[in-house]
Amino acid sequence: MSPTFKAALWMVGSIASFSCMAILGRELAAELDTFEIMLYRSVFGFVIVVVLAGMTGSWRQINTRHMPVHLVRNMAHFVGQNLWFYAVTVIPLAQVFALEFTSPIWVIVLSPFLLGERLTAMRLLAAGMGFIGILMVARPDISGINIGVVMAASSAIFFALTIMFTKRLTRTQSTTCILFYLTTMQLIFGVIAAGFDGDIALPTSQGLPFVMLVGAAGLVAHYCMTNALSIAPATVVVPFDFIRLPAIAVIGMLLYNEALDIWVLIGAIIIFAGNYLNIWSETRQRN
Repeated sequence: MSPTFKAALWMVGSIASFSCMAILGRELAAELDTFEIMLYRSVFGFVIVVVLAGMTGSWRQINTRHMPVHLVRNMAHFVGQNLWFYAVTVIPLAQVFALEFTSPIWVIVLSPFLLGERLTAMRLLAAGMGFIGILMVARPDISGINIGVVMAASSAIFFALTIMFTKRLTRTQSTTCILFYLTTMQLIFGVIAAGFDGDIALPTSQGLPFVMLVGAAGLVAHYCMTNALSIAPATVVVPFDFIRLPAIAVIGMLLYNEALDIWVLIGAIIIFAGNYLNIWSETRQRN
């Protein structure tokens, strides 16, 4: 099995987990703000990481090397995730994901400078096809710009930084180490942000299972993406994530009666085609 195909399988898990997070985040918005959601997500994520590290004996892999990179990576993710959680509560899920997916453009442009990765014509073509597909699905226009759109678009920049710094960390750090500092630092950030106004709401008995699932889904999403990034270039892994868009568009239609039309299908076909070409090209080059 080629490294590119293995990375693609890991991204399937990441796509499913991020989609679950969007649904859970929308359901929790009625009782918790985004800072509180991130706080409780980090609490449960931290517990899961510590327990699994102890059970698997990977605790010794956690070290204090590259702390500035961990800090920058997790600050970027914390900001991006809060913007994203807010956006999923005020605009259609497909639109959130479409705007979020401008992050691969930032990754492709910046990865040669931050990661030293080579920008090939096929990678650029795949990202371009994916972005064209996204525009067909979202069909953004000036009249449709609102705070939710701005938040979703802004989150893409921070997610791109998160992906690139995660890729840098995978060169020397284990997945356990990366996830430990992800949950630990974001737990601290969450306490500060959620408690800034002196009032941290507790989840209700109905909301508690959703909060726990958000923590688990977030951890699984990052575990899958970190593993994918550890075995394939970021410019290969990130375009594959485009598949989340048609998936969440269907979910939004089924759960929230959000419109689904022919443009979603056309955009999805272009997205799949771009990713197929990218994976085919990378696999052929390694054979």
